[in-house]
Amino acid sequence: MLYFANWKIALICAICALGVLLSLPNLFSQSLLAQVPRLLPHKQVALGLDLRGGSYLLLQVDVAAAQREHLNSLIDNVRNVLRDANIGYTGLDVEGDAIAFTIREPDRIDDARQALRKIDPDLTVDIAADGSGTMRFSTVATDARRRQAVDQSIEIIRRRIDETGTKEPTIQREGSDRILVQLPGVDNPEHVKALLGRTAKLTFQLVDTGVSVEDARRGRLPAFDEVLPAEEGRAGHAGPPAYVVRKRVMVGGDTLVDAQPTFQNNEPVVSFRFDAAGAKRFGDATRENVGKPFAIVLDNKVISAPVIREPILGGSGIISGSFTVQSASDLALLLRAGALPAPITILEERTVGPDLGADSIHAGAIASIVGVVLVVVFMILFYGLFGVFADIALFFNLCLMLGSLSLLGATLTLPGIAGIALTMGMAVDANVLIYERIREEVRSGRSMLSSLDAGFKRAFGTILDSHVTTLVAGFLMFWLGSGPVKGFAVTLSIGVLTSLFSAILVTRLLIVTWLRQWKPKAIPI
Repeated sequence: MLYFANWKIALICAICALGVLLSLPNLFSQSLLAQVPRLLPHKQVALGLDLRGGSYLLLQVDVAAAQREHLNSLIDNVRNVLRDANIGYTGLDVEGDAIAFTIREPDRIDDARQALRKIDPDLTVDIAADGSGTMRFSTVATDARRRQAVDQSIEIIRRRIDETGTKEPTIQREGSDRILVQLPGVDNPEHVKALLGRTAKLTFQLVDTGVSVEDARRGRLPAFDEVLPAEEGRAGHAGPPAYVVRKRVMVGGDTLVDAQPTFQNNEPVVSFRFDAAGAKRFGDATRENVGKPFAIVLDNKVISAPVIREPILGGSGIISGSFTVQSASDLALLLRAGALPAPITILEERTVGPDLGADSIHAGAIASIVGVVLVVVFMILFYGLFGVFADIALFFNLCLMLGSLSLLGATLTLPGIAGIALTMGMAVDANVLIYERIREEVRSGRSMLSSLDAGFKRAFGTILDSHVTTLVAGFLMFWLGSGPVKGFAVTLSIGVLTSLFSAILVTRLLIVTWLRQWKPKAIPI
């Protein structure tokens, strides 16, 4: 236990030096780090919401709306299948979580059932003897689509937040249909809320010029039409407050590959570009409807309704409509990130001010410094020179912990600071076990070298057991916990590993080096 090969000494020294190097960026500001050569480490430990300030949002995904929308998208398929099979029907519509319809000819019920089952294997088709029928997804398919809607919402929310430049956001699932969003350092939470709350579903639909809005509101609305309001502030004062548009979508926003804010005639607009399939559909639709107006619809509101002057074959276009620079940038961001699969509701919102975060940092720093000072003084008073060795190992332990957190890009929270303070105590606790064991061996009459060797060997099992049990607890907290609990588990687990390294290897190397250099006659402990 007291012999170190040269390669082991070099490896321990290299690890300690690397820990110091990786932890150094945390002592400097971002402006100073920007002047440091890129070859040197630049990563810092990110501060969590409770330290840096920012916004906390709890969102709920309306998974039922996503299910209804998917059923609505299948209605055209049902209509086409029944028409191709020459089966008469009536009352085709979405009711609750099912597509409802009635087959006019009872003798064609079996034919209708066989044809409709081919639309989607996940759909269950039930048709009664009187011809009334429903189509709904199975329980397994419904649960899978709900999970998919939440997962897709998380990914799109992440894209939108990343586009705003927010650093170190926390976005995770809470329960079956909720999403937790933490945004450290956000100074304009209302803007972020506005971006997250919009579904951003973009569609291009033809305007039905043969039916006026007044006629539609009097009940004379064709089954294939719908009335959509104009978005406030976008249609202009001369434009109508609402439009009658065809329900059939010419092109959907899911085929967009890019959207950017730009200027046209000194006014902010949004340019967009389709993929190959979208460009073909858009080109075909504009070629077949030259001279007719088409509506650009965002979240069931008409942004603008320009007239198709000529076929648009390039797969790109411009969205105009009295935008401001900010609104054009926001719309481009939303279109780039993609549409949410379902509406989102903000259930809970909390804002932590930067002053409160600064107070937390100050209080945590004071507590950590006081704790470290007390530990250092205690070790020196009780163990003398060996206490100094333990304190040196404690310094490298702290550097290795901060360096690891920086390298991993971990986010430090108040519970994380508590985890660091706890591991500082655990680090010297291992040294206490070793030193007390050495004292017992000396009292039993062993020689100096034999006492040192026995102290490290016999205390190692106890130290390893205590650290492994703590690691198990940290793993369980990380696996089962969330938010601050995970932060505490990460710092605790990293601290346990680094304290094991510092107490067993660094302290032992210092003692061995002292023995070789000074060749003492007795152990000063």
